[in-house]
Amino acid sequence: MVKFSDFYRPGRLAYSFEVYPPKDETGVVNLIAALKRLAVFKPAFVSVTYGAMGTTRDLTHDLALRVLKETGLVTAFHFTCVGADRDSVKSYVNRLKTAGINLIVALRGDAPVLEPGRTYVRPANGFSYANELVAYLKEIDGFSIAVAGYPEGHLEAPDKETDLRNLRRKVDSGADVVLTQLFFDNKDFFDFVARARKIGIPENVPIVPGIMPILNLKQIEKITKMCGARLPKELSDNLAKNQNDPEAMRKVGVEHAIGQCRELKARGVPGIHFYTLNRSESTGEVISAL
Repeated sequence: MVKFSDFYRPGRLAYSFEVYPPKDETGVVNLIAALKRLAVFKPAFVSVTYGAMGTTRDLTHDLALRVLKETGLVTAFHFTCVGADRDSVKSYVNRLKTAGINLIVALRGDAPVLEPGRTYVRPANGFSYANELVAYLKEIDGFSIAVAGYPEGHLEAPDKETDLRNLRRKVDSGADVVLTQLFFDNKDFFDFVARARKIGIPENVPIVPGIMPILNLKQIEKITKMCGARLPKELSDNLAKNQNDPEAMRKVGVEHAIGQCRELKARGVPGIHFYTLNRSESTGEVISAL
């Protein structure tokens, strides 16, 4: 059985790429082509994201299988447990395991936005938190599990310490590795790792930084608003200066990501997880610079 822990070894910097299901076949063809270009960097794995409330459940399943078949790259799939019951989870993950994919990024996911006056109620025999999903996947057996960490704190957490205690619950439930949310100031990551180790997350559980080479200002402002990440002022200003020149703006994003990754590599991180936005050029330029 392939395990996430297999990828992170002393003296080796493991790269991984995150992609999302495109809306149409043209998008899928372009994504597969982008991954084939990135394959030259020998990534540890590619992870395929999963929409809130399972809105891309079938797309995730199908795309994960296509990535595995058409690129030959080791593939992981995201699974969000909000809105799912145990029977549907077991059926879904076992289908992918039978097809040769046993790496899962286990997430809680976002509850649906309901009409005023209505409150979301989890399904009977369902899950409220990601640690419950992790524990259940360990019961099913045959899976290696990654979970999310938030260097700047989860948006819904009252404070960073509460968020870290939630992360420890996920690790204690059986997670093998922590992949972090994107961030743009390495100080946030290093502080996060120090606090995570202090609270009891063991050294043998890799904490892998998530890096997104920025493509344009409007897009990243939308993304950071959704996930709670912070854009340093100097970076934001540099993007704004070039907002009428898409290629110049992309170059600003690449240069910032290169700076982040060089420092992360020098400080001995076990790997770097790239949020590719389904593109190859920027991520390829960052890795080449390392």
